[in-house]
Amino acid sequence: MKMEAADNSITLCQSCDLVIRKRALPTGVRALCPRCHTPLYDTPYCSINGMLALCLTAVFFFAPANLYPVLELEFLGSIRTTTVLEGALAVYQQGYWLVGVAVLVSAVLAPGLLLVSVLAQILIIKFGLHSRKLKKTLKQLLKMQGLLTQLTMLEIYVISFLVAAFNLADFATVSFGFGTFCFTMLFIMTLFLMREYDLEHMWSFLDEHQ
Repeated sequence: MKMEAADNSITLCQSCDLVIRKRALPTGVRALCPRCHTPLYDTPYCSINGMLALCLTAVFFFAPANLYPVLELEFLGSIRTTTVLEGALAVYQQGYWLVGVAVLVSAVLAPGLLLVSVLAQILIIKFGLHSRKLKKTLKQLLKMQGLLTQLTMLEIYVISFLVAAFNLADFATVSFGFGTFCFTMLFIMTLFLMREYDLEHMWSFLDEHQ
């Protein structure tokens, strides 16, 4: 155990290969290499409990963001509403199946899986690191984290709502629905969650309990 503790307390500069012993840092402070000033490591600003709060809030907004209308169009007395899921299916049915699948994956499936994955990681770190099976599960989730992050593109669809409303304003009365608010809040919560999420820091919890 002493050898493992000693190994975990030492890091190697990726630029100049200087061996450096880690020290405890205040929150939000980053350690730099004394030789070449390359960033080495830092302490995440947000704690595990803080990430848990952000993740649960994002999960709370996930369902209404995808089930409630995001746009309401009134044209010649006719009112039409659409949700993110309906928009993806409509594009798919018009023959643009690749675009429809991309919308479905990047706006619905990937964000949902990302939130479930991060929530599971947090809960395992808080309560399940003494279980070998849960540690194996955490390892697999950490390996998939990069892919889920790259597939999640909520910001594109928030911008698309605004662009659509601007372009259609001359032809119809456009109003945002409750789903727009929930989708925007989902985007904001996910943005802050991933800003505070540090993959290397999450791996360190697993390394400490090997």
